[in-house]
Amino acid sequence: MHEKSSIIGRLGDKGYRLTPQRLMILAAIEGSADHISAEEIYAQVAAKYPHVNISTVYRTLELLKRLGMVFEIDLGEGRIRYHAESSGHHHHLVCQGCNRVVYIDEATLSSLRNILLRDYAFAAELRHVGIFGLCNDCRKKSGGKGNARR
Repeated sequence: MHEKSSIIGRLGDKGYRLTPQRLMILAAIEGSADHISAEEIYAQVAAKYPHVNISTVYRTLELLKRLGMVFEIDLGEGRIRYHAESSGHHHHLVCQGCNRVVYIDEATLSSLRNILLRDYAFAAELRHVGIFGLCNDCRKKSGGKGNARR
């Protein structure tokens, strides 16, 4: 049987059907070492199960998001990427010059979360945030300017 900590085990425990297509989608998410797009998930599943439809992938991702089992993020590539909740909360610094992505710990934004709550009475959900700008190398190339190129 599946481990209770896995998405597959938790989804089954919540009474959702574990169809072959859904199991392959979940395996692609859990097996990904990095963030994965719906298109990449679809390609993996379609290679094994050619009759799957990409809408099945999107519906499954929506369900998993609603249940808090996957998080999505836009890293500026023009598509959304996903990762399993079990891989932990983290944030990203995305360089708009070279497209480099640096992972930063969740604690890095705890001060911002506290300021938003204190000054604006706003409880921010900062589970998976992308912050866009320029890395040090790209800032040096652009003459030290802090603004991202458009």
